[in-house]
Amino acid sequence: MTDRRTLPQPPARGNPTVLVIGGGAAGNAVTVLLRRAGIQVDLIETKPDWNATTGSGITLQGNALRVLRELGVWERVSTSGFPFGTLGITAPDGTVLHVAEDIRTGGDDLPATLGMQRPQLQQILIDVVRPSGATVRLGTTAETLEQDADGVSVRFSDGTQARYDLVIAADGLNSATRAAIGITEKPEPTGMAIWRIATPRPEGVERTDLAYGGPAYIAGYTPTSEHTLYAFVVERCRDRASIDPAAHADEMRRVAQGYGGFWPQITKHIADPRKVNYTWCDRLLVEGSWHRGRVVLIGDAAHCCPPTIAQGAAMSLEDALVLAELLTSGRDWDDELLQSYYDRRIHRVRTVVEASVRIGQWQLDGVRDADVPGLIGRTMSVLKEKP
Repeated sequence: MTDRRTLPQPPARGNPTVLVIGGGAAGNAVTVLLRRAGIQVDLIETKPDWNATTGSGITLQGNALRVLRELGVWERVSTSGFPFGTLGITAPDGTVLHVAEDIRTGGDDLPATLGMQRPQLQQILIDVVRPSGATVRLGTTAETLEQDADGVSVRFSDGTQARYDLVIAADGLNSATRAAIGITEKPEPTGMAIWRIATPRPEGVERTDLAYGGPAYIAGYTPTSEHTLYAFVVERCRDRASIDPAAHADEMRRVAQGYGGFWPQITKHIADPRKVNYTWCDRLLVEGSWHRGRVVLIGDAAHCCPPTIAQGAAMSLEDALVLAELLTSGRDWDDELLQSYYDRRIHRVRTVVEASVRIGQWQLDGVRDADVPGLIGRTMSVLKEKP
């Protein structure tokens, strides 16, 4: 990783420059893929720790693993996580009602699903960005972006300035870049919220199990390694101000105590409020295009959905792969190319967003005969095709 305070002027024509705003999964992935093609990339991230310690667990399905393999990190991911191939549906008391075979959306040579600790995934991606030759500046934001026909002039929070051929906004759900370029869509609450925590893995937990009903709408867990687990409960969203952060563990434990099976072994570890995360579930889908001029959105800046089918990270990683493929195809970086990126992504992303929101709405509406496994299966069948 290179660190510099004053960025150079753009290089000669034919050697384009890119600014990536946001060092999450999408930003890190597109940085690596563009650097591999020899494109100069500067990556800025607002968090000084590069989000290396944030989050509990993450569920990665085959289409996400396919991108991680393309990034060259599959071996590390596979040894860090916990692969499995089925999804269990249980009653609140832990009785298994249905076990479905997960569709291998990444192909037969990859696991259908893999759970892992989110900070470990972020560290793996950081470790591949560092030696890529990208310039990385942490604790830095883009204060202004001024576009013309040939590029984007950017002024940063540390007072430096630079000019780029393209800016990629990977700055997440509440993207300041999205608003700055005049895209008016904003995330909307779905009415649900999720409690999350990482705990030790009880012996015998070998897959994701989801319980619908009971004290919450959904209670589930995913093994994230031989020794760890990611547990979550989904309920109707509350006013965040009404929940004292010091009581987060008490609140999550109170809801989780209503579930049987492996839950009693999980619940006893819900003790430290600092390890519990409470988040509203939002939806967002920017329509029409994901760019304005030479600034383009990827990942949660363009779309997000509730984690009801665990495809958020996969969609972001696929964005990075498709955009990098187009930018390194030899075509001009013009409006037509950036629109083709949107055109390739929108049907697939819309399918995921709509299915994820629908499953959540079924819970909110108390639909007892909802075909959750069927909708998940139909959505995964779409995702088996390459992006």
